[in-house]
Amino acid sequence: MKVILDINNFWSPSGGGVRLYHLQKMEYYQKKQSDYKLVFLMQDSYNKTEEISPTLTIEHVKAFKVPGKWWEYRFIYNAKQIKPYIEKHNASIIEVGSPYVLPAAVRKACNASKNKPALAGFWHADFPITYIYRPFKKINSFLAKRLEALAWAYARYQFKNYKGIQVSCKEVMQRMESNGLQNLQRLPLGIDSTLFHPNRKDVALVEELKAGEPNRLTMFFPHRSTEEKGLSLLLNAYPIICEKLGLEPALVFAGTGNRVHLIKEAVKKHKHIKYIGFIKGSEEMARWIASCEMGFALSCWETFGFSILEGMACGQCLIGANSGAAAEHVRESGGGIVLKEMTSENLAQAVCEITQNRNELPAMGAKGRAYAERFSWDACFERQREFYRGLIS
Repeated sequence: MKVILDINNFWSPSGGGVRLYHLQKMEYYQKKQSDYKLVFLMQDSYNKTEEISPTLTIEHVKAFKVPGKWWEYRFIYNAKQIKPYIEKHNASIIEVGSPYVLPAAVRKACNASKNKPALAGFWHADFPITYIYRPFKKINSFLAKRLEALAWAYARYQFKNYKGIQVSCKEVMQRMESNGLQNLQRLPLGIDSTLFHPNRKDVALVEELKAGEPNRLTMFFPHRSTEEKGLSLLLNAYPIICEKLGLEPALVFAGTGNRVHLIKEAVKKHKHIKYIGFIKGSEEMARWIASCEMGFALSCWETFGFSILEGMACGQCLIGANSGAAAEHVRESGGGIVLKEMTSENLAQAVCEITQNRNELPAMGAKGRAYAERFSWDACFERQREFYRGLIS
């Protein structure tokens, strides 16, 4: 049996898309009668081995806790931590899902080990653009470009001698190729389109949100409360939307983050803005999504965007950012509007344009639903296994 050792410093018990990917992957291998076994190195506060099934093991690895109130990230960064697990499980493949320090540490651990597994990466975050270029562009464009170039050089070094890197967004993949990253494999991820479905709509919840006004638009923002997700963009657009429509839409925020205080301030100012905190269960998330007519995907740097497809699967009309996976999904599905410019004024205009043609909402929702049904976790992991087979051969 071939063993896949999966390790990712982007894993967090309260994380979003990366956490979902790993949970779904573990579920797939736990149930699958396969010639592959998955061993997931889960950063934790203690060391422990959990034998979940013949094809799934979780290794809890005591790791350094990253300081911060709003996250639960722990980092494995030392090759000496990794080498024992490579040898214990006789790993055939190692997949590394974060680009900081870890890919080089894994490579070093393999060089010191009697095992020589094939190394694969997963580009979960487009960090040279997301965390380097865009923030520094606000300070100085020339500096931003120089730092971005250094970030790409760092990425090439980290993934040196890796046989393949998986990536889920076409635009991101093209950018990686143009910056010298090689052996790229496009891997669309999946969603549960049975769970996320229009029939999850809760009529009582809809009536509560509309508050006696059948024409009130219901909107949902289920993302981290951070600027990169477009939080201020939406909060600043809301008063403009209210003025243009003459009727306050219901706007529901879910999730946590370092800008939650901005949402709480908006709740005090506006009667129809609601904050419900972090939603733990998928069924509860599906209920809220299906009960709101419109969703937002305002991050320009999504590498796949689970929440985008979950919204589409529930029949929501989506307003998407003008680049990254958000633009890709909304444009290819026809299930919403891609913003021309990332401004609050343009966002308000897009919301009002859809609202004033409410008869188009069901059609957009149906297009989004049909598009979302194309993505499944089984298809994703079957395709990934073929990728793994190619690395070994």
